[in-house]
Amino acid sequence: MTSPSDSDGPPPPQSNTWERASSGAGVAPDAAATDAAFAPEPRHQTAHLLAALDRLRRSRRLWRVLFVVALLVAALAATARFAGPGRETGDQIARIGIDGTILTERTRLRTIERIAEDDRVKAVIIDINSPGGTTAGGEELYEALSRLRAEKPVVAVIRELGASAAYMTAIAADRIVARRLSIVGSIGVLYQHVDAGKLFDTIGIDLDKVATGPLKAEPSFDEPISPPVRQSLQALVDDSFAWFVDIVAERRGLERPVVLGLADGRIMTGRVGVETGLIDANGGEQEAIAWLEAERDVAEDLPIITWYPVPSSPLGDLGQWLGGQMRATIGLPASGPIALDGLVSLWQVGPA
Repeated sequence: MTSPSDSDGPPPPQSNTWERASSGAGVAPDAAATDAAFAPEPRHQTAHLLAALDRLRRSRRLWRVLFVVALLVAALAATARFAGPGRETGDQIARIGIDGTILTERTRLRTIERIAEDDRVKAVIIDINSPGGTTAGGEELYEALSRLRAEKPVVAVIRELGASAAYMTAIAADRIVARRLSIVGSIGVLYQHVDAGKLFDTIGIDLDKVATGPLKAEPSFDEPISPPVRQSLQALVDDSFAWFVDIVAERRGLERPVVLGLADGRIMTGRVGVETGLIDANGGEQEAIAWLEAERDVAEDLPIITWYPVPSSPLGDLGQWLGGQMRATIGLPASGPIALDGLVSLWQVGPA
């Protein structure tokens, strides 16, 4: 009997541990051999770790930048809120700009009150370039500037245009200066109404309403103004007009019949305004300052600081641009005056 070692045939092949485990022979694989088979290369593992650390560093840098930007925005907002115009100088002349359509405005009122209380402001220039606006807006400015006039000398300077509610604003000053060819005047009040009844008839739309009285929600834009409605609107216009005429006569030192003769809505140049007594002198801001120095003992060469509107900042420019985009989205012009509804004192260029 021959032993296996004495056999003449070749020895059986020796299988490694992994092969025996894979063949299902029931032999457990060697643990060290398995780890060695699946372990990533050390160089590959290092690359993954470095990439993860780089992403972490970039993320932390981004949050730091965002935090710094937020702090800067908050600081700018606080500076704009608490610093305000005119706080960086000593004695000065304050400038208040009135441009475009005049409406009531709280910020402007607060600014005028601050100017009245600030001892460094020795005089005020009202810089006007406006066709007018609502009667309430003109009244608000007239009353606020009249209170300011009791505290400091005030001069109104009309540039291209100072008509209707803008002229109402100007007469609150101690003196009115306008360019020789500036447009001034237009003393009057109007109420506008659009009758779209024929258009609605054409497209087949009929509007109806239930109201508590015959003058409620009148006039209606789907029909002409009825005689009772016209009478009520005329009373509204006449009341505002009478007040306008009275303050012009009082502030300009003119007889009421003289003012009524000028208050037919006409506009005039600054030269004619001087002749009629609606304007004191022809000129601009330089002439206004000369008068303040000569007649009101204001010191020479004082800096002129614009208090209103507040000088724009990058954040303000961004807000103005966003506001313009929102106006354009709803069909309004991105900038400039908007159409007014209601009682207005406004000189208009173009067809009524």
